Amino acid sequence: MPDLNPALQRLGDGMRRHGATIRTVQWAVVLFYAVLLVLPAMLPLPDSQAHLVDNLTLLAQFLFWGIWWPFVLLSIVLFGRLWCGVLCPEGALSEWASQYGRGLGVPRELRWAGWPTLAFCLTTLYGQLISVYDYAQAALLILGGSTVAAVVVGLLFARGKRVWCRYLCPVSGVFALLARLAPVHFQVDEQRWLENHGPRRPPPNCAPLLDIRRMRGAADCHACGRCSGQRDAVRLIARSSNQEILQATPTTVSPWDVRLLFFGVIGLAMGAFQWTVSPWFIALKQGLAQWLVSRDVTWPLMDNAPWWLLTHYPQLNDSFSWLDGFCIVAYLGMSAWVMGTALMLLMRLAARLSGDAAQYWPLAITLVPLGGAGLFLGLSATTVKLLRYEGLLLEWVQPARALLLIAAIGWSFLLGWKVLGRDGAAPIRRLPAMACLVLASGLVGYGWWLQFWGW
Repeated sequence: MPDLNPALQRLGDGMRRHGATIRTVQWAVVLFYAVLLVLPAMLPLPDSQAHLVDNLTLLAQFLFWGIWWPFVLLSIVLFGRLWCGVLCPEGALSEWASQYGRGLGVPRELRWAGWPTLAFCLTTLYGQLISVYDYAQAALLILGGSTVAAVVVGLLFARGKRVWCRYLCPVSGVFALLARLAPVHFQVDEQRWLENHGPRRPPPNCAPLLDIRRMRGAADCHACGRCSGQRDAVRLIARSSNQEILQATPTTVSPWDVRLLFFGVIGLAMGAFQWTVSPWFIALKQGLAQWLVSRDVTWPLMDNAPWWLLTHYPQLNDSFSWLDGFCIVAYLGMSAWVMGTALMLLMRLAARLSGDAAQYWPLAITLVPLGGAGLFLGLSATTVKLLRYEGLLLEWVQPARALLLIAAIGWSFLLGWKVLGRDGAAPIRRLPAMACLVLASGLVGYGWWLQFWGW
């Protein structure tokens, strides 16, 4: 197999040399993003006869939710956080704004590790309440609001940096999890860094505020290429997609990484994609409605909430009542709590059965492939739905979904098996702990089976 590292190193060094070109590309993405986000929100709602080829609102919906977000997630798995460092419009705007802002230091409260998890959960929940995947106004409110917040944070803190991206971005934690699977990353040789006393390049501006010398793995690196070749110790290289997870230790995995994975990426996201087809949701709503009517309490059944609080488009016969909103919150909350708690308990039991309770953290992130596959399946469901509205049958979709889900489960199995065997444990000793991993993966797989095949 040919050695790809020399070519990758030249690519990384080229990214550093052509930083100005990358900035130009970033501004082109910002312009494209702004047009797709703002213009459709100013247009009338499409009627039932509209199509992607003749309606800008539907085209923007397809590009955002059918193409953009599913394949951004895929790009993170393939190339690390290249999206963040080279293409993300929010990151570019936040860094640009920070050059003209107050340049305050980053307060301690802002550096709390739980912000990305909380932001992801709240954004996901709010997006379901206002039907962000279906309406341009809702997309503008959530995505545009996030962009405005990124600019405001840039204007307040740390000149020339991306404080928003490092500490507050709602998808930063998700990207950090998925980037652990990337087969390429900027590797730092700390010993070479310390020993290199020759002529040095000017220190790079690491916009996400990383300590480059001590950087390990691809989770936090934005892959912008600015530090490539620094002290002859930073190089873009190929690696095994399993490497970063197999080398994880209890000190390199944050508790918030695991909470985000279990309760957010897997539990909450599954509920968000699932509730519209779930008979459990319908049973919950009907049961509560009957209970309310029997007590002559009817105001929760009214659909008079504004569109920015609950979906309200009566001209399309699509309006949520207050009861709908409560049931969505309850269903997503229960999905996150039940799935997250079950996974946490199974992984803790697996760690104890392995003989080392501290193995919990490395074992937990072996479910990253399954979490990433779930997000891709959920987001790509919008892609499939919109294409089927255009008359495409897409009969290959269900087999492709099954293959992706099986492959992700198998990948997580492999990672779990290898993590359990890192201390030289014999296969027979790994089996009890592995049974817990099988149950955990099976539980997640069952949830996705229900959505696409069971219901």
